[in-house]
Amino acid sequence: MKKFLSLMFSALFIFTASAKAQLSINISGATQAPIPVAFPQIISDNTGVGKFFGLSYGKKIRDVVLADLENSGLFRIIPERSYIQKFTSYYDAPIYGDWSILNAHVVVLADIIEQEGSVLRLQFKIWDIVTQREILSLDTPYTSDKENWRRMAHTMADTIYERLTGDKGYFNTIISYISESGPSDKRVKRLALMDQDGDGHHFLTSGNNLVLTPRFSPDMRYIAYLSYINNKPRVYMYDLETKRTELLGNFPGMTFAPRFSPDSKHILLSYAKNGITDIYEMNLITRQSKRLTSGPHIDTSPCYSPDGSKIVFNSDRGGNQQIYIMNRDGSNVERISFRQGSRYATPVWSPRGDYIAFTRMEGNSFYIGVMYPDGSGERTLASGYIVEGPTWSPNGRVIMFQRQNKGTATTNAPIQLFSVDVTGQNERLILTPGDGSDPAWSPLLQ
Repeated sequence: MKKFLSLMFSALFIFTASAKAQLSINISGATQAPIPVAFPQIISDNTGVGKFFGLSYGKKIRDVVLADLENSGLFRIIPERSYIQKFTSYYDAPIYGDWSILNAHVVVLADIIEQEGSVLRLQFKIWDIVTQREILSLDTPYTSDKENWRRMAHTMADTIYERLTGDKGYFNTIISYISESGPSDKRVKRLALMDQDGDGHHFLTSGNNLVLTPRFSPDMRYIAYLSYINNKPRVYMYDLETKRTELLGNFPGMTFAPRFSPDSKHILLSYAKNGITDIYEMNLITRQSKRLTSGPHIDTSPCYSPDGSKIVFNSDRGGNQQIYIMNRDGSNVERISFRQGSRYATPVWSPRGDYIAFTRMEGNSFYIGVMYPDGSGERTLASGYIVEGPTWSPNGRVIMFQRQNKGTATTNAPIQLFSVDVTGQNERLILTPGDGSDPAWSPLLQ
C-alpha cells in the first residue's frame, strides 16, 4: 500500500449583523483555553414549531450548532443543567451575575417560529458576559424551508464563530471524498458527498470504475476527479447541478491531479506520457491547454495560490520528491522544501495564502504539515503509518486528511478521515459509513 501511494504521488442565507462590542480570539497562534459558551434552549413564540423525528426543530438546530462549535476546539459548552437564569422571551435581558458565576464568557439566545406551515424563521443574539454588552443581534432573521434546517443551523454556527474569532466559519460546507469498500485486491471506490459533520451522506458514482482525488470548483458547479473508465485513467468533471459527467480534454496518456483556478475558469492537470509527467493548464471555456513544465522528470500535484498568480507543485527534478513554486506561466521555478531525508507530496495552498499544507514521507512514517510559502516555519500537524491528502477548510484554519494505521499480516486497517486545526492540537475523527480517502473541502455554501 505504501509503495502504491508513493507511486501515485509521483504519477441559503445572507445576513447583516450589528456588532456592539468586540470579542475575538486568536486561532492561529499558540493553544489557548476554549471560550466558555452558554446556549439555552431555543425559544419558540408559537406552539410546536413542527417536529423532526419527535424532536422540535429548535432543539435539533441547537444540537447541531453546539456540536459545530465544540468540534472546532475553540469553544467549551457549559451544560444547560447548571444554568441559573431561565429565559422565557427573546427580549429578556441577561442577569450577568447568574452567568458570571458559571464562568460563562458568552451567552447565545435564540428564537424560532414556524411560518405558513413549512418555513422556519430564526433569530438570535450574543452577549459578552465579561463586558456586559450585547455584541451581536441579527438585523434580518434567517428564513428557510424546514428541509434545510441543518443549513440554517450550520449558518448560525458560522455566524457565532465569525463574531467570536474574527475569522469566517467553515460549518456550512460539504466534503467530497472517496468511499472505499471490499477486499484490498478488489477495492470498490465511489465518489461520495456529505456535510462537513458527516450528515447527509450520498454517492455520486456507482463504483463500477475506480475514482480518485475529487476537487471542487470554487463556484461550486463542478467536481473534477480521476476515473479509470474503460481502464483509461483520465480527469472527468461532474456537474453538481445537472449530475452529468464529462471527460476533460482528449489527452492520449494519463491525466490526473486536477485543481481549479480561484476564478473557476481554468484547471491544472498532470499529464503522464512515456515516463514523464508535466503540468498543464486548461481554459475551461475554450478547452485549450498549455504546458507549464517540461523536462525529463515528474511534475505533479499542482495547486494555485489564492490570487491565482503562482502555482505550488511537487517534483523529482532535484533527485527526489520536493515542493516547488513557480509563476502561473511556468517561469521562475523555486524549491521551498529542504528537510534532509524527507520526500514531499500533495502541496495545497491555504485559502488565506499564509500556509502551504503537504504530505511528508520520512523513514517509515508519513506526516501532514504546513509551511510558509517561502518554505520557512515548517510544522508537523499529524503523523502516522499513512497520513496523506490534506485539504483546507474555506477559512484556512482546519485541515482534513486521511489516515490508515498499520494492519496485521492478514487484515488491512481501515482508512479514515480526520481533521486537525493549524495548531495541531484538535485532531478529530470524521465518521463515514465505510472507509474514506481523498477528502476535498467545499467553499462555504450560500
